[in-house]
Amino acid sequence: MTKETVSQIKERIAERFDILDILTQECLNGNSRALIVSGPPGLGKSFTVERRLKESSNELFYSIVKGYVRPTGLFTMLYKHRNKGDVLVFDDADTIFFDDTSLNLLKTVCDTTEKRTVSWLSRTNFKDEDNENIPKSFDFEGSVIFITNLDFDALIAKSHKLAPHLKALISRAHYIDLGMKSKEDYVVRIQQVIENGLLSALNESEREDVTHFLKSNINKLRELSLRMAIKLGAIRRGKSDWEKIARVTCCKN
Repeated sequence: MTKETVSQIKERIAERFDILDILTQECLNGNSRALIVSGPPGLGKSFTVERRLKESSNELFYSIVKGYVRPTGLFTMLYKHRNKGDVLVFDDADTIFFDDTSLNLLKTVCDTTEKRTVSWLSRTNFKDEDNENIPKSFDFEGSVIFITNLDFDALIAKSHKLAPHLKALISRAHYIDLGMKSKEDYVVRIQQVIENGLLSALNESEREDVTHFLKSNINKLRELSLRMAIKLGAIRRGKSDWEKIARVTCCKN
């Protein structure tokens, strides 16, 4: 297999982020029911989705859920965003994929059937923000976006215990793998974002210094992410001995 050039890597990654932008807008328009975005942390998945949400109409009702989510909390949030045009975003809330009850709720709201009826048939009574009872069943007409570090394709290929559930979700939702698998991919992505305005407080020469440091220390840096680029930019700005500081604070011993 022929090794990709840097230009080809850049084009491949840029294309996938363009598609992410398009599919996010489709969810916001209510034309798409579910989107799953998979990629490594700290390279712009959340930023791309959140930017599109912020640029959308003020009439858009959406929430971004991060961290641990219990099935009961999931049911409540789905009810809150049940109306057509509502958008519910789960960002780095991967616990929902490891719970059977949550997964069954997600399969329902992502389904391609004409009617998506979400049910919780137990003695538990749920209250909304106005302390009104939430019905045991309701129709969900909103859209859901999942932003995750999990590589669904890789987990399915390894026959992970989650594989059947992940297959079911991919079958129901648009799934986009942002295609960043190697350290070289990460650096190319970071360079793209720098070229598009990250580190705008630095002059061109200083930005080039940061990019060069990233490439030269690709195997030493504590992490390869946009956060690391921002750290390096802060160290680089106006300092002659910045590389010494960067090696001590940003690289592994």
